[in-house]
Amino acid sequence: MEHTSARLVYKPWGSTDLLPWSSHCASEAVGEIWIQRPDKGAQKPTLLLKLLFTKQPLSIQVHPTDAFARAHGLPNGKSEAWYILAAAPGAKVALGLKRPVDRSLLRASIEDGSIADLVQWRGVIRGDFIDVPAGTIHAIGDGLVVVEIQQQSDVTFRLFDFGRGRELHIDEAVAVAVCGPAGAPVNPSHLTDTRCLLLASEHFVVERISLPSGSRWRLNAERETWVLLTEGDARIGLINTSAGEAVFLEDECCSVQVGAAGMRALITYPDTKPLSTLLRRVDDDDHHPLEFFRTPRRAGAPEVPA
Repeated sequence: MEHTSARLVYKPWGSTDLLPWSSHCASEAVGEIWIQRPDKGAQKPTLLLKLLFTKQPLSIQVHPTDAFARAHGLPNGKSEAWYILAAAPGAKVALGLKRPVDRSLLRASIEDGSIADLVQWRGVIRGDFIDVPAGTIHAIGDGLVVVEIQQQSDVTFRLFDFGRGRELHIDEAVAVAVCGPAGAPVNPSHLTDTRCLLLASEHFVVERISLPSGSRWRLNAERETWVLLTEGDARIGLINTSAGEAVFLEDECCSVQVGAAGMRALITYPDTKPLSTLLRRVDDDDHHPLEFFRTPRRAGAPEVPA
């Protein structure tokens, strides 16, 4: 169990105002905060979480699939998903194209800049969740704070950069892009009163949890698991957390003590379906006195009974 660290990444489209999600003071525009394990020598996780702050639109871009990435010597592609933490009135994202086109027309639209009119923009508000599978042409507009959950990859192919003059990657983008509208939007579903399934894809599961004030829970992280608070505060194991902070767990069973304001969080882990034993409420008369101390469970050790 680790209290994650934050790596600031400066971008021309970023912001110097990171509150309330980060207390870092930025003298130049921060586009991304990478949420990372604090030990740089630790095993590289499967997933990468970021906070994005946009004062200008990001480039129109696309990411490679696993198959394309591996054919070019990379370990994996980059599917991602977005959770909207904050949105200015009229904020938008782009996902897919307005209509199907062939690859020659896609190439021409990149070369003459008309791709900016070909992508499908849609309005977003706080709390929206968007799935962005690899190969989907996309962009994030201005006025947004976004949690991005993705495969561990930093490969991006730009199609259009809104006049910022950075390199475009036309051949690669045309090769990997889905040349048409995006797939159907995901429909969140409630697993329990407190757990809402936002996405179960071939690469990762994303849940939103809402826990009431003062409640106590057992969190069972059988595999790599990230918990990012979006509202309220909680003590996870021995780690005090608040909105914008995250905890990394792996092969760990620990307590969650929710603060007076309650707690909302995103939980994500690499799997194709939600883990049924992930979270269980513990009543005052239903736990061992030592249960709310950090209780690691290592490989080969018996699982704590539910």
